[in-house]
Amino acid sequence: MAHQKFVVFFLSAMALLLFSLTFQLLLLLRVDSSESSWTTGGDVKKFFESAKTPEVFDWMVRIRRKIHENPELGFEEFETSKLIRSELDLIGVKYRYPVAITGVIGYIGTGEPPFVALRADMDALPIQEAVEWEHKSKVPGKMHACGHDGHVTMLLGAAKLLQEHRHELQGTVVLIFQPAEEGLAGAKKMIEEGALKDVKAIFGIHLSNRIPFGKAATRAGPILAGAGRFEAVITGKGGHAAIPQHTIDPVVAAASIVLSLQQLVSREADPLDSKVVTVSKVHGGNAFNVIPDSVTIGGTLRAFTGLTQLQQRIKEVITKQADVLRCNASVNLAPNGREPYPPTVNDIDLYRQFKNVVRDLLGQEAVVEAAQVMGAEDFSFFAEAIPGHFFLLGMQDENKTYAMPHSPHYRINEDVLPYGAAIHASIAVQYLKEKGSASARGFHDEL
Repeated sequence: MAHQKFVVFFLSAMALLLFSLTFQLLLLLRVDSSESSWTTGGDVKKFFESAKTPEVFDWMVRIRRKIHENPELGFEEFETSKLIRSELDLIGVKYRYPVAITGVIGYIGTGEPPFVALRADMDALPIQEAVEWEHKSKVPGKMHACGHDGHVTMLLGAAKLLQEHRHELQGTVVLIFQPAEEGLAGAKKMIEEGALKDVKAIFGIHLSNRIPFGKAATRAGPILAGAGRFEAVITGKGGHAAIPQHTIDPVVAAASIVLSLQQLVSREADPLDSKVVTVSKVHGGNAFNVIPDSVTIGGTLRAFTGLTQLQQRIKEVITKQADVLRCNASVNLAPNGREPYPPTVNDIDLYRQFKNVVRDLLGQEAVVEAAQVMGAEDFSFFAEAIPGHFFLLGMQDENKTYAMPHSPHYRINEDVLPYGAAIHASIAVQYLKEKGSASARGFHDEL
């Protein structure tokens, strides 16, 4: 009887071992097969070759120009969203809509973990376009003056490239077409509505006229500052300019406040930790000989660290300086409901992975070190919630000049569109490959 039990136990153990070895072998074959199919120095380069073909390039140019002709402001991107959904339908990509009013989220791959996201912002600016060309904005007072039409186009281009290889993906690529980047924190609203569900990493891109053409500028850690706004109403007592002793002059108080605010950076901030406080708006009075009852000032603050503390010091300086000059001051740190953006911080591991992918894709000189910029981006909300990486894609041309963003003369270099599409697709594939391999190895170790 004991002998029979031993035989049964021995056979069961051998069967379990055989199953374990077979399963491990299948996992290894799956990993090896995927690595031979997707290597950053090999087949992924075909993304760039495909993106440069006349068929794909001309398609992207047509999309970009159509979006440029019909700019829409934050949370009003209904036609832009409709165009995106139409193109995703033609490509065969499933999507979720609406998210954050006009946002669209596409899904390519297995529908299973790991999930990695690629993001593009969609909104335009309230600027009258001054560039005279065939595809100038058709909407008076609105213009794509920050390259978001290009960002949407490059993400659609990446979608087209990825969809052609969807059966080879080792996870799911999430395409985030985000509304309202320009001051309205559309990214935060998308997060609140589940845009990052199951997503473990996110990558974003911004076109730059200051970076050499085709180069990707990035850095680990903080790359863009956090930013906020403030508005204050300084109230005194108006009267005739000839008898100021009978008034409480809010103009003098406002002038003192503006000067005092400059000392927050020059006297209180670490010179090696960049901060900016700018008063850019002063409104008060409408006559030469009348002291007004009140003056309104407004401006912006930018910082890589201590943004909340800087906000509070601005409020203190305004209210206390007004009090010194017998005025009252009310301070709004989120005028028009526009809340502060946190700094954009690049995850160190994603930064390293990104550098390797782009160098393999475009060459060793394709990645350059980005300087920190005091501008802000609401991609920061994504990168605050999960590991994120944001980079600048250069479109500088030695033979042409390109105006700064938010200029009525802003243009983009359409030749850079294939670069952005290929980088998007390549980094997503490489991320999924590495995460899939790591998961397989982890399961192998457990066995």
